[in-house]
Amino acid sequence: MEQLIEFAGNQIMLVTAFVAIVLLLVWTEISRRTRGYSELTTAQAVQKINRDEVQIVDISNSADFSKGHLAGSKNVALSRFSKPDPELEKLKDGPVLVVCKNGQTAHQAAARLVKLGASDVTVLKGGVTQWKADQYPLTNK
Repeated sequence: MEQLIEFAGNQIMLVTAFVAIVLLLVWTEISRRTRGYSELTTAQAVQKINRDEVQIVDISNSADFSKGHLAGSKNVALSRFSKPDPELEKLKDGPVLVVCKNGQTAHQAAARLVKLGASDVTVLKGGVTQWKADQYPLTNK
């Protein structure tokens, strides 16, 4: 124990960096658990789509959406989530899977859906890019 205290006293910067990293990891984990939505891998998303009556919302831009999207998904611009929208109000009644091109901006839409009162919101981890990489089918229709 004395050696640990001596080490900490001699390596203030190292100990400070370690404590900062641990606090950041704890904060990240707490915020992940309290954000109101979860993230699914492609395999988990397929199971949820097959098991539940999931509404798939793709917030990719229209050009990316037309190149290929998950079957049954609806293209909704991210900008529509910032103001009241009757169509988005309907989404809060059932399970929703939010998808985007690479899985980054879907979190913004998911957080806004949770604020609207949606209780079963998930995000596709890695987005359409990961879906395609895992060799799941896309449609252009």
